Amino acid sequence: MRSYLAVVIGSLLSVASATAWAQSESVDPGPVQQPPIVADGNKPGAAKSSDDWRFAATIYGWATNLSGSASARGNTVDINASVIDLIQKSDSLLAWDSYFEANKGRFGLYGDVVWAKLGIPASAAAYRNPIAGVRLSLTANAAITTSLLILEGGAVYEANKWTWSEQSFTAFDILAGARYWNSTTDVALDLTGAISFSDPRLAVFDRSKTIGIADSGTLQWTDPLIGFRFRHQITPSQNVMFRADVGGFGIPGSSLFSWQVAGIYSYTWHFTGYSLSAVGGYRALSVYKTFDSATGGDLNLIVHGPMIGLTVSF
Repeated sequence: MRSYLAVVIGSLLSVASATAWAQSESVDPGPVQQPPIVADGNKPGAAKSSDDWRFAATIYGWATNLSGSASARGNTVDINASVIDLIQKSDSLLAWDSYFEANKGRFGLYGDVVWAKLGIPASAAAYRNPIAGVRLSLTANAAITTSLLILEGGAVYEANKWTWSEQSFTAFDILAGARYWNSTTDVALDLTGAISFSDPRLAVFDRSKTIGIADSGTLQWTDPLIGFRFRHQITPSQNVMFRADVGGFGIPGSSLFSWQVAGIYSYTWHFTGYSLSAVGGYRALSVYKTFDSATGGDLNLIVHGPMIGLTVSF
């Protein structure tokens, strides 16, 4: 079992991760764009014209569940960790998720930050064909500990807008950008019985302890992405949004393929010069990534779960 096997697991633990999507919609004078996953509601200032800059910032949380598999050097680990598993085994459950979007006329720019440090219990990760004498530690607080950073940025353009009434409309946006992944992971292993330390796969283990630690080092890659989103204003205070994107495409330095979908509902309170929106929804993020021949590994995972956040627009 190699460090890369663990890193692969951590790289998708985007608890983090989700991407918030703040939305600026409302009785809106222009294409009030909606961020990737959080929504914000009407434009804070009804007095603003479509030529004015409009801004929306969101802080959100993503209750992630993780499922899929990861392999390295012929060793495969199946992963099925719920948000409860992650919370129970993470002695240092840390995360930061935020989203920002700026719009002017039909165009907009957005950025998203997801960072998290989590622990995955041995009960949620099992080896299909483990190395003899080695298994995920049952004594460590978390069999796998991972730190994950996901940065996403791009541009959006309102391609079309249908007005149904003075207070209701539907807008269709196209988007393009990139998603950067950076992950470091430690795997705690129990070494039992007679083990042949001549096996190069065990070279990274601490042979003087019962529990070995496999350090993944750092794995990073960037996926270009393209996608779309539908924004529908039900009333000046209620909005819904659906977003989808695909990326990777096997380009050197990126994953073979990745996809993301999310659905968000927001309720907005309007004040003079700004508005506040409570947002909630569901998001799923998937990636399929193969690593160099020396590692001989691949990652095929889906991170999914409900999201909740707060957006301020001005």
